Amino acid sequence: MLFGNTVALGPIFPVDLERLFRWMDNIDDARLNEPYRPQNWQHQEAFWLNADNDATRVFFAIRVQEAPHIVGFVQIHKIHPIHRSATIGIRIGEAEDRGKGLATDAMAVAIEYCWRDLNLSRLELNVFSHNQAARQLYHRLGFIEEGTSRHALYMGGEWVDVVNMALLRPDRVAPMPSSFTTG
Repeated sequence: MLFGNTVALGPIFPVDLERLFRWMDNIDDARLNEPYRPQNWQHQEAFWLNADNDATRVFFAIRVQEAPHIVGFVQIHKIHPIHRSATIGIRIGEAEDRGKGLATDAMAVAIEYCWRDLNLSRLELNVFSHNQAARQLYHRLGFIEEGTSRHALYMGGEWVDVVNMALLRPDRVAPMPSSFTTG
């Protein structure tokens, strides 16, 4: 397990599946991440427990330290061993657990894991433009907005813009040559 100030990141267990399934099947919460579609239990079980042993992804359960139940998850996927990059995402499952700093703590732990254990140099993510809480979280962690995919998704009768963000590993960011700076 990996420990932050208040959270622990560890494996997803079969006992966690009921909560994960409920969170993924919640239409209001789904609209923070993707268009809603009814979930299939067998598909979700294979997905969360990594039945295919897919080496391009690592999923962590988020638990409050000393508490047994899952409060959210971190997904690190599309891990690319040559480019040293991956896509990262997080969700705190229950509304009453949000706004308590759990996501900030969990993401900080996950980012450090990506640098130290996966030897990555770049993390990227996509966030809906209207999800201000998530955007603020990612900015606090150092993610930079790299662009916006306008009208990228159609959800709930509206077009949604998707903001593309990235974080570079600080010790691998080379300073820009002076010939490229503007003066």
